Amino acid sequence: MKVLIVEDQQRLAQLLKQGLTERSYTVACARTCREARDALCETAYDLIILDLGLPDGDGLDLLREWRKSGFKEPVLILSARDAVQDRVKGLDLGADDYLSKPFSFEELLARVRSQLRRQSEVKETVLEYRGIKLDLLSHTAHLSGQPVELTRREFALLEIFMQNPGRILTRTLISEKIWASHYDVDTNLLDVYMSRLRAKLEKSQEKPLFKTVRGVGYQLL
Repeated sequence: MKVLIVEDQQRLAQLLKQGLTERSYTVACARTCREARDALCETAYDLIILDLGLPDGDGLDLLREWRKSGFKEPVLILSARDAVQDRVKGLDLGADDYLSKPFSFEELLARVRSQLRRQSEVKETVLEYRGIKLDLLSHTAHLSGQPVELTRREFALLEIFMQNPGRILTRTLISEKIWASHYDVDTNLLDVYMSRLRAKLEKSQEKPLFKTVRGVGYQLL
């Protein structure tokens, strides 16, 4: 499980990283809003631990931005702001949990486990978007009720997009999900698979399904 810690207090961030790593989590740290945005563009995370008082902005604004862009992963706010109105605002903006500083590390761990468990329990098995139906259990795809033959890679690629409609996905993030190591993937291979998906899914659509974001990646419109 991958966890991103967005915390500007370096000592606290390192203590959290060490504690989570010792419990077999893969952990990355970001100290600013900008670093957090870059981190999410580079890879996918299963959980975000978010401080609110960051050097270059407010964590609540960052959270609002993430939710508007289609980022659905659980966010646990970890903040010194402990007033009821702060908690309510954070949860209303899309946070999944709120823990005030100072805190018990064991309680933090319990909340992390709870969010990750909840995420796995609510994972949809059938995804539907713009006439496309993807059944993750039977591994079948339909477009406007008609079956579509997809290879294993094509199916995995489409699944990523349908779990993140409207969100711009970077080439690195997509490749990490599809291939064990994106460093071993030819730069043109992803483009080949995108071309195949478009040929199979866009022929009956009035407008394109996918948008190429030059220099960044792709987006399911």
